[in-house]
Amino acid sequence: MFNLAKQFLGHVLPGVLRPLRILWNEIIGFFFLAFGVWFSAAAFRSIRNLAKPDGSLFLVFLSSLAALVMLYFGVTSFLRARKIGRS
Repeated sequence: MFNLAKQFLGHVLPGVLRPLRILWNEIIGFFFLAFGVWFSAAAFRSIRNLAKPDGSLFLVFLSSLAALVMLYFGVTSFLRARKIGRS
């Protein structure tokens, strides 16, 4: 009985886990891209505020760095999902 269940799970689990991994990477990629867009907007606001007395170059650097990192992770997550889907 256990051998039959093991064979069943050996055939069914790969067919279920692969789409779940693709979906997971796409969901995570969406969240990273959303955060990247949010940080990009903050970076542009910080750049506009540089002309004002309370503008901070450090804030521009920090928000730009965060935006680039989030956008990079978002794009690579979608590429990873595509790679899993093609294999």
